[in-house]
Amino acid sequence: MSVIVSRALPDVRDGFKPVHRRILYGMVELGNTSDKPYKKSARIVGEVLGKYHPHGDSSVYFAMVRMAQEWAMRYPLVDGQGNFGSVDGDSPAAMRYTEARLNKLGEAMMEDLYKETVDFDANFDNTLVEPKVMPSRIPNLLVNGASGIAVGMATNMPPHNLTEVIDACDAYIDNSEITVEELMEHVKAPDFPTGGFIYGISGVREAYLTGRGRVVMRARAEIESGPTHDKIVITEIPYNVNKAELIKYIADLVNDKRIEGISNANDESDREGMRIVIDVKRDANASVVLNKLYKMTALQTSFGVNNVALVHGRPQILNLRDMIKYFVEHRREVVIRRTQFDLRKAKERAHILEGLIIASDNIDEVIRIIRAAKTPNDAIAGLIERFNLTEIQSRAIVEMRLRQLTGLLQDQLHAEYEEIMKQIAYLESILADDDVCRKVIKDELIEVKAKYGDERRSEIVYSSEEFNPEDFYADDQMIITISHLGYIKRTPLTEFRAQNRGGVGSKGTDTRDADFIEHIYPATMHNTMMFFTQKGKCYWLKVYEIPEGSKNSKGRAIQNLLNIDSDDNVTAYLRVKSLADSEYINSHYVFFCTKKGVIKKTLLEQYSRPRQNGVNAITIREDDSVIEVRMTNGNNEIIIANRNGRAIRFHEAAVRVMGRTATGVRGIVLDDDEQDEVVGMICIKDMKTESVMVVSEQGYGKRSEIEDYRKTNRGGKGVKTMNITEKTGKLVTIKSVTDENDLMIINKTGITIRLKVAEVRIMGRATQGVRLINLEKRNDQIGSVCKVMTESLEDEVPTEEEEGSIINDVNDVVDNVDSENQDVNEDVNNETEE
Repeated sequence: MSVIVSRALPDVRDGFKPVHRRILYGMVELGNTSDKPYKKSARIVGEVLGKYHPHGDSSVYFAMVRMAQEWAMRYPLVDGQGNFGSVDGDSPAAMRYTEARLNKLGEAMMEDLYKETVDFDANFDNTLVEPKVMPSRIPNLLVNGASGIAVGMATNMPPHNLTEVIDACDAYIDNSEITVEELMEHVKAPDFPTGGFIYGISGVREAYLTGRGRVVMRARAEIESGPTHDKIVITEIPYNVNKAELIKYIADLVNDKRIEGISNANDESDREGMRIVIDVKRDANASVVLNKLYKMTALQTSFGVNNVALVHGRPQILNLRDMIKYFVEHRREVVIRRTQFDLRKAKERAHILEGLIIASDNIDEVIRIIRAAKTPNDAIAGLIERFNLTEIQSRAIVEMRLRQLTGLLQDQLHAEYEEIMKQIAYLESILADDDVCRKVIKDELIEVKAKYGDERRSEIVYSSEEFNPEDFYADDQMIITISHLGYIKRTPLTEFRAQNRGGVGSKGTDTRDADFIEHIYPATMHNTMMFFTQKGKCYWLKVYEIPEGSKNSKGRAIQNLLNIDSDDNVTAYLRVKSLADSEYINSHYVFFCTKKGVIKKTLLEQYSRPRQNGVNAITIREDDSVIEVRMTNGNNEIIIANRNGRAIRFHEAAVRVMGRTATGVRGIVLDDDEQDEVVGMICIKDMKTESVMVVSEQGYGKRSEIEDYRKTNRGGKGVKTMNITEKTGKLVTIKSVTDENDLMIINKTGITIRLKVAEVRIMGRATQGVRLINLEKRNDQIGSVCKVMTESLEDEVPTEEEEGSIINDVNDVVDNVDSENQDVNEDVNNETEE
């Protein structure tokens, strides 16, 4: 209990712990004020130890030192001379070397101390008295804060701006029912002596409302661009952060390779101010490096607010209003007690003046009585009897000097008496009228604000405290490649440029046997990839979350990156520019097709809130599964084909927009043989260049014009897309292709064959097509067919002029990432290669 009330916790009224109160009182008792010369710190410490604070000398000295440190106290109360430590954590010089005295603010804390404004207690040996609390004209608890660890409780209060706090006190004086929210219009946030930024206001608000909260502090850092490399220049650091340790920790992170992109860190601070310079490597992004420094070092740190202070000797958690209320109540008590003291003194003086005025009016008789008396006491008795005076008045007359008998001084007596009577009337009005008393308190606070108030040092940034992961990655251009067996990677576009190759080919990629690159997407680091599984779930990955791989690396299995069930697998991919772009997500649709012919169209906005474990994208019946997902813009046409060689073409407007968990509607009617199922869905974007490619089990395939498929409504049987016979076998796939595509045909025995689409001529819709590969000798069947870019294009090495146009084309693709689905992405890439 002694630790709680007599050592570790500050008093809500003056914001001091006993040691600080005793240091200031010891200094004022020594006459060590701002208008006198400095005294040795050892002299002050000895005074405090010997008279008021019987503890270790270092505890007293370090407490005094802290009150003189500009980086520790928002408003220092002691004026120190000599080495008082540094923001680098250097210790102050020994107390025999340093000197100190009170500054003006320290004196303001004790103004009116000797006017019976506060109670005094006996010191530890009962030989002297010391104040229980300081009169405190300054709301010290708020403006300088406090920290301390008691037993079973602790306090940690941030410093504030004096001007703001006094404005809040004035507002409370005007309206004692004021709320914390209204006070926050004046006290916006803490104000730290080291400056920097207060990052986000929600923690501050919580601290002001409840007494507990978390204030996020950030260093003030700017990026300076130089001819060879950028520099990060830090001029202000968070409160209570050791500058030397901060720089050492940054160096350790660089040496351990936990932060890339920093070549050097120097402390260039001098008497002009703080300056930490971090050199950023030429190829690194300075903004990304700075965000990583915020995340990993004390350049961003938090101040845990815990407003515990002693109220009437008991520890309490206080909100902002409580602290202001108790300070104002203390000031009211001080003003009342000071007024009572001044009134008593004024009345005593008026009483004496009345006697002196009577004496001066009857001076001859007074002189005669005094001369006739044998002793001073006889003279006093004679005056009391003659003029009916009190003993105090008679004694003052007897002790009066002869010079007061001059006419000038007699006039002064009358003037002084009139003045003192006015003063008495004013002092009595303070005691009688609460409004006058409040005005006195307010005027004194305004005077303090005018003398000592200053501008805020800590700037408030009204934004989220949490880091945005995108801050750690520059929005660089990437190429995402996904292999047939489900391996994914991202590769910087610059790697393709550096190779002097045509576009974004995958030649030379070290994939598994029988694996190949099936999907290629140009994207930027802040884009989003969406993954749809056969069970109808949707997952998300930011591009920067996809593992980076070289042009020739295999990549990572998608199953290892997403929380997918073991019996589920990804069947479709979409690349989205931004899920935060309201206009974009409300103008694009996700179009599903299942193997049982069910289709569904849902607004992209329904899938714009990523979750770690994915969401249900479509409700799938037990014997069904998702086979295709496309992104549309509301004006596309859809073609769906089934195993028995029929296809249906309709405009997507024929499908109404449904919710995320809806099952969908019928897209095509399947045959009743229980063998029939949908083999694919294509989304037509460009009628002029695209054609429809269908391939059957026995290696037959053909291309048809899109116009050959008459447009109908959804849910019909469709028209013949290939003449299915025993020789051709059932349909395996339908793709929209151009002459620049190749087909990768994977047989059920695992053999992979690559064919040029351009070599397959366009023919009628109802024909059986031409033989693409001969499977009769092998007794094999086609398992699946994938569309990829033309291999010959990969082998072409462009000229410098072509290279420039390639880069521009790919940039255009990256910059205009819109509703293209994977087919169009591949086509754009192929055009890019050409």
